[in-house]
Amino acid sequence: MTFQRIAEAGLKSFLAKGYQETTLDEIAAAAGISRRTFFYYFKSKDEILLAHQRGYIDALKASILESASAGQPIEIVHQALRRLVARVQTPQLLATARLLRQNNALRARTRGNYLALEQAVYESLCELFPAKDHDELRLMSMISVSPLRLAVDKWLQKDGQHPLMDYIEDALRKFRAAI
Repeated sequence: MTFQRIAEAGLKSFLAKGYQETTLDEIAAAAGISRRTFFYYFKSKDEILLAHQRGYIDALKASILESASAGQPIEIVHQALRRLVARVQTPQLLATARLLRQNNALRARTRGNYLALEQAVYESLCELFPAKDHDELRLMSMISVSPLRLAVDKWLQKDGQHPLMDYIEDALRKFRAAI
């Protein structure tokens, strides 16, 4: 699939050379496509990084939907977050997260992806719990993603000193204590 090939070539180049130093022409050449073809799939090189984040959103949504009989909505989401982090936690994840913090535009788009994550959680919960009040499910989606944001922020502040899962578990403990 061309989309995936471009995304992988771009990420590989970003991690090797740096985001700013990587050109669209280099990404296109590494993916074996023309610059024009690149723009058919992506509007800019920052969309390559964001495509990886969208993959995490899709994986979380699928994980939530697999948990139909797991209990209360918030616990379903938190278990899905744990499964997602367990699957995606690699050295590449830390490097990618660092890249996304390199400039204001990428940081702003990352915040937008958290909103997309909340929306995906909300849609999944509505599918699992069609009879529940949708405002309640919306609130659940908003607050259930908060521990992930806290954990990722702390993980990056500590430069990946411990596995992301440690920060997730710590954030979930604090979350439960707070509510």
